[in-house]
Amino acid sequence: MSKILIVEDEDAIRRVLKKVLSEENEKFVIDEAADGVDAVAKIKINNYDLVICDIKMPKKDGIEVLNFIKKFNQEINVIMISGHGDLKTAVEAMRTGAFDYIEKPPDLNNLLTSVRGALKAKVVKSGIKKNKSSTKKGKYEIVGESKKISDLKDLIVKIAPTNAKVLILGPNGSGKELVARQIHLNSLRSDGPFIEVNCAAIPSELIESELFGHLKGSFTSAHKDRTGKFEAANNGTLFLDEIGDMSLSAQSKVLRAIQENKIQKVGSEKDIYVDTRVIAATNKNVKKLIESNIFREDLYHRISVIELNVPKLDDRKEDIPDLISFFINLISAQYDKKNITINEKAIKKLSSFDWPGNVRELRNVVERLLILTESDQITDKDIVKFSGK
Repeated sequence: MSKILIVEDEDAIRRVLKKVLSEENEKFVIDEAADGVDAVAKIKINNYDLVICDIKMPKKDGIEVLNFIKKFNQEINVIMISGHGDLKTAVEAMRTGAFDYIEKPPDLNNLLTSVRGALKAKVVKSGIKKNKSSTKKGKYEIVGESKKISDLKDLIVKIAPTNAKVLILGPNGSGKELVARQIHLNSLRSDGPFIEVNCAAIPSELIESELFGHLKGSFTSAHKDRTGKFEAANNGTLFLDEIGDMSLSAQSKVLRAIQENKIQKVGSEKDIYVDTRVIAATNKNVKKLIESNIFREDLYHRISVIELNVPKLDDRKEDIPDLISFFINLISAQYDKKNITINEKAIKKLSSFDWPGNVRELRNVVERLLILTESDQITDKDIVKFSGK
């Protein structure tokens, strides 16, 4: 039996929210508060599973209520309700730890999807301690213990269980896809699909069909109906890699899909509802793209609720020995060379190099060394002979 508090100063919206939630589950216990002061008083004496809170209210606003909740009991999930002019404040709320935000007037499908996710997250939180040891790693482990990587891992743990949109920034080869996969793997959507789209690899005239699907006959080569990536990622995560290369036309449709959780296939006027978390990545300076009118500012604010910066390898060289060890174990198993080792001089030699290609370049060099070394141990002489550095 879930206990929910609705904090909203407008009586009409409060009544609608209570009615919708009661119809969703008659066992919900629903309390109401007309302002932030009343909300804080109720939170102190009740064990709520979820708080749905307006941002702009008299006496004490929604951000103040959220800050109180995060100090009082971090296991209470909070969904913020924002007006059209409150987007920056809503983004601030997500960064503070809100589970999600819904725009006024609230779309009921979006609201119920968010409520279900928040209540599910509450169950998960109660059984899991939020620390590094509780994160799932799988084959997409982020290797390293440097300050920058440790901070990045901590942020992933914090944001993964929420519905926050994430923009991952970093140079080519730094591991942006790994970060996206770690967020998905540790999210409530981990049982759902992870769909990746490389926006730079798809011709601009085909990107809309790729993302949203098409109907047979909608254009010359459309010989059959096709499901788009947004629909394929329903109940999961859509990773838009190199979003900085997306056309303005496609950007406007992606913006609508994120805002309304609805898409239209090319050649169709029918809306399809999708519940998809969007994670985007780029190696470009998005703010400069906006200044050059190449990227939509409103889309940037939608996808960058949380910004994660993946450092280049030259800024975390202390992680190179761990990365080398990880790649040797991984790649030697693929080539059935399970007894290959590397000596300290070779590790120091590799650590002294600059790595403009980042982790990807290091992995390629380690693979080359494993293939070409003539003994069971990679030495500094092998580095000079085979690394290409």
